[in-house]
Amino acid sequence: MRSIARCSAVLGIVILAWGLVATPVEAQRTLEELKAEAQARADRNGYPLIGLKPDEVREALARLTSLDRDEWAAAWSLLGDRYLASKDFHQAWLYYSFARWPVPNSPGKQKAYEKALEAYLEYARRFDPPLEVVRIPFEGKEIVGYVRMPKSPRPAPLVVAISGLDSRKEEMAERFAPLLAAGVGVLALDSPGTGQSPVKAAPGAERTLTRAIDHVLQRPDVDPRRVAVYGGSFGGYWATILAVTEKSRLRGVVAQSPPIHETFKRERTLALATNREYLFDYVPAQLATYDGATTLEQLAEARERMSLQSRGLLGKPMAPMLVIGGVLDTQVPIADIDLLMRSGETPKDVWVHPRGGHMGRDAREWPDPVIFKRITTPWLLRVLDAKAD
Repeated sequence: MRSIARCSAVLGIVILAWGLVATPVEAQRTLEELKAEAQARADRNGYPLIGLKPDEVREALARLTSLDRDEWAAAWSLLGDRYLASKDFHQAWLYYSFARWPVPNSPGKQKAYEKALEAYLEYARRFDPPLEVVRIPFEGKEIVGYVRMPKSPRPAPLVVAISGLDSRKEEMAERFAPLLAAGVGVLALDSPGTGQSPVKAAPGAERTLTRAIDHVLQRPDVDPRRVAVYGGSFGGYWATILAVTEKSRLRGVVAQSPPIHETFKRERTLALATNREYLFDYVPAQLATYDGATTLEQLAEARERMSLQSRGLLGKPMAPMLVIGGVLDTQVPIADIDLLMRSGETPKDVWVHPRGGHMGRDAREWPDPVIFKRITTPWLLRVLDAKAD
């Protein structure tokens, strides 16, 4: 592992030490608790309500009389419909996307997800440089992704951006759009088990991502010597795997709060419903993602098989990595960040926030956009030999 001093020099920031914290055991939020927490996050523009307007959030929450999933979808879709009618496709996408959040596991949420896709693609028709929908054949199905390439001379470097458990490739395309000005393209993908991915999450599902990398390396507008991968949360898990399996083809990998081993332990799975950092429906979101998991017991078994330590990947050579985490993360324990940093012989850079939760974020100084701008972006530009605009 690189020393803390070395990491500070590379990133131009202070690298923070970490320790272990206990996970609080509390009950799943009631409807009123959910309303209060959702409003609080909207008021500070916090995940997963980034971009939603506080007054409109208050309006939608007032409609909710239960935790019924279709009622949830309807309350937020009304706002989406309103913006769709006024042709504000970006805001319509945001509300439809939150209507299906965290996963489209009811008829109403599935309809909201379909509307979110339609609104986003309508919004993207105005992009310059344009967004290209790529459909990559895969085992009789297809991998759907979004590619945006810079206007600068090509072939250009590119980041493969992998979504998490409840985010989607649309969010990845939005988050990485600023890199276009620095001459860096992006391929945005849904992680296995989410969005339009053709496979559920299971050991070996990373083959979809490998196939996507095959695709971008064959594109004449991509510099095959300058391709990196980013993954946040569950996407960080797949990004860490690719740091091993695609080491020879990647210039670097960013893994932000990646689940590694401790996350997947049986006792943690059985306690998922008690997590208060996740807004709501944590267990249903997981059940919808993993292959063959319809009960909590099956989910515990499926998640245990995902451990990178059990899969024998941690000790292998890896591509250069930046690992981001938060000491107070109750979804991916800091022990997983520590284990990843101490594994193998490949030096890694690390940024850990001692007051940060999942993704290293906190509500005041280090929200998601700030971490991306100040930590993730400079590191990617450096390893890709690109320059900020």
